[in-house]
Amino acid sequence: MRAVRLVEAASAGAVVVAVHTAVNAALLRRPVSTPPAVGERVSVLLPVRDEAHQVGRALAAVLASTGVPHLEVLVLDDGSTDGTAAAAARAAGGDPRVRVLTGAPLPPGWLGKPHALAQLAAVASGSVLVCLDADVRLAPHALAASVDLLRRHRLDLVSPYPRQEAVSAAERLVQPLLQWSWLATLPLRLAESSPRPSLSAANGQLMALDTAALERAGGFAAVESEVLDDVALVRAVKAAGGRGGVADGTDLATCRMYDGWPALRDGYAKSLWSATGSPVGAAGLVAVLGGVFVLPAVAALTGVGGRAGRWAGLLGYGAGVASRVVAARRTGGRVWPDALAHPASVAVLCSLVVRSWRLRRRGGLAWKGRALP
Repeated sequence: MRAVRLVEAASAGAVVVAVHTAVNAALLRRPVSTPPAVGERVSVLLPVRDEAHQVGRALAAVLASTGVPHLEVLVLDDGSTDGTAAAAARAAGGDPRVRVLTGAPLPPGWLGKPHALAQLAAVASGSVLVCLDADVRLAPHALAASVDLLRRHRLDLVSPYPRQEAVSAAERLVQPLLQWSWLATLPLRLAESSPRPSLSAANGQLMALDTAALERAGGFAAVESEVLDDVALVRAVKAAGGRGGVADGTDLATCRMYDGWPALRDGYAKSLWSATGSPVGAAGLVAVLGGVFVLPAVAALTGVGGRAGRWAGLLGYGAGVASRVVAARRTGGRVWPDALAHPASVAVLCSLVVRSWRLRRRGGLAWKGRALP
């Protein structure tokens, strides 16, 4: 009887999450397909480190942007050893809108990306800053649509979440959880203005900011040591009285964040310890995710608790899959058969959380050749 009650409680939680995911999918802010031309100056900030294989395509997409007549593109080479700066200069092809800068040495207490963005912001002249990662490919109307989202909804920061490309089995198992996580758990409209740190989401792959609001929040110095600098930045903006959050960037940009299991494993090791806050928080998250999304599937398969437990487990499993289906359809992800593996996806994510904390406590975390403090 106790086992059945546990499965019923877990399945009820999965149903609640599925309903919340559907509500959020309906409320998620969407860009217009034909945004108006931007009348203000826009500065694209592109920090790069050992991205010679990526920077050319990223720049080409930015320079093909439409509806942004007053555009500057600032590229900062952050100590690359693979010829990134030369590749960026070749891709710019003498376009007067592009400047390729050389980054200063990393000061004590700073992490690489916030320091690079701080240097770029210091020389930017736009009233809107658009932070961009080198592995992002923009659609021609993406910049204009991002600025329109920012201004039309009176936001100070908006992160149009790019469509995440997942190719290998490991990527297809884990990457869809990025969008699912905030669609499933975060009350999006409340999160835009709430100063509570837990009610925050952003994606630094593509992020538009009001320059004045960034300055009020303390600039990128406010997140100088944050591994998840994007989430920390939206928290800083809201703490300074601003508004910000995520929007639908499915039609604006694509990004293949990691190319296979080793890169994915190491990338999540770098950040999951920070995302969960503390070992206690990480343990709680693993327990909740495992209980709500893995336990019902196990009960359905094994018949724990008898027939009642099996049926309750099937309900919970179905609700988890439904939540994934809604998220995938809303964000341009693959639906079938990937959504059916939702319990396995959650189990892998939980293992990555544990691994991240183990490496953190051993001092074994690094990213792009730099040890994390």
